[in-house]
Amino acid sequence: MAARRPDRTSRLYTGTGDDGYTGLLGKERVPKYDVRLEAVGQLDELQAVLGVCRAGPASPRSRQLLAHIECDLYRLMTVLAAGPEAGPPRDGIGAGQVAWLERATEEVSGQLPVIKDFVLPGDSQAGAQLNLARTVARRAERAAARLVHSQRGGGEHALPYLNRLSSLLFALACYEDVQAGVECLTLAREAGQD
Repeated sequence: MAARRPDRTSRLYTGTGDDGYTGLLGKERVPKYDVRLEAVGQLDELQAVLGVCRAGPASPRSRQLLAHIECDLYRLMTVLAAGPEAGPPRDGIGAGQVAWLERATEEVSGQLPVIKDFVLPGDSQAGAQLNLARTVARRAERAAARLVHSQRGGGEHALPYLNRLSSLLFALACYEDVQAGVECLTLAREAGQD
């Protein structure tokens, strides 16, 4: 019996990017180092890191919030990857998602002790992973800001969303430390300034 030749839709590669260019949503092709693709790539990395956090020792509450955020990041990547002729995305990030992040951050931080100094990541595995995700979120925010400030797109809620997201990830990192039964180690405590 002859091996079945895969049809074009079942292949995981196309070869169309072998020249260092790729397509945006729409017809435009841009270099793979384009500011738009840099922002999308940073969000893609952030989403993967959040997946690691969700698959790790995180609490059920954190896993629920992270799954919601991962879905939002798909929407945000769609907004950033849309070429000019693609028109406005139908399901982008709006004020509602920004408000959701604010409510979630307030809910989580309301369950934390008052933090008066810089927190040193690493008091729990889940907290450390979320702190790493927070730094990746900040890098993604910088890439998105570069895109928005270059006036090449991004949508009006992309930057507020990413700014709020890093705050929620910090709160979740501290929350996971508390859930693990450890007290956040702060710079003042490490220096003996209790």
